[in-house]
Amino acid sequence: MDAAELAGKVALVTGGSRGLGYEMVKAFAERGADVVVASRNLENCERVAAEVRALGRQALAVGVHAARWDEIDSLIEAAYSHFGRVDILVNGAGMSPPMPSHEVSEQLFDSVVGLNFKGPFRLASQIAKRMYDGVGGVIINVSSSGALMPLPQVVPYGAAKAALNAMTRSLAAEYGPKVRVNTLSPGPFLTDISKAWAPEARERNDSALGRPGQPHEIVSAAVFLASPASSFVTGALVRVDGGLRIGQ
Repeated sequence: MDAAELAGKVALVTGGSRGLGYEMVKAFAERGADVVVASRNLENCERVAAEVRALGRQALAVGVHAARWDEIDSLIEAAYSHFGRVDILVNGAGMSPPMPSHEVSEQLFDSVVGLNFKGPFRLASQIAKRMYDGVGGVIINVSSSGALMPLPQVVPYGAAKAALNAMTRSLAAEYGPKVRVNTLSPGPFLTDISKAWAPEARERNDSALGRPGQPHEIVSAAVFLASPASSFVTGALVRVDGGLRIGQ
């Protein structure tokens, strides 16, 4: 893709200091975008923002608990105060602690649903309205293959991501044609979370490609959805999972 494909754009990425969010931040900056890097750990955000600046782009680091609406609203104000607009929003923050369903506490349930659905709804709806009132924009909601197939012991996570998928379609209809909203649905990737996996799970799985993804393999799909290359794509779910469980 063109190294200047996102030139002049401003991207806001939650969960942007690590994992797939970090890969997207780097990819957007390498293609000309300025970036708001947001996650709970401000120090990590500052480190990634420094990398963005080293690429010649502007960056703003913001510490935020992406399930809390007051902090989300403060994030939005910080982004618009600094850059004046947001052209690309990536709802990338998430959590999925495994636990037998009958042992899930109300607090854990609320935390998982809050971070994976409640917070993304607030952020996407508020920025979508600003985009709609302005020149338009793009929203990418990062979901999970766990929303598309059974995921025992991570049920609140899978359910919240399924809600996120439904939210994508509805927001695309509500704020179109000026705002495009799509879902990016990753499968297993070898990010830092994979360090807790069994060794065999890091080598192979039951996907058509037979392996987990390398973090950089999320980039092409993310840039496609963020860029004019996907100008006729909205309300869609793009799977980047190596063909996980095809035919099942």
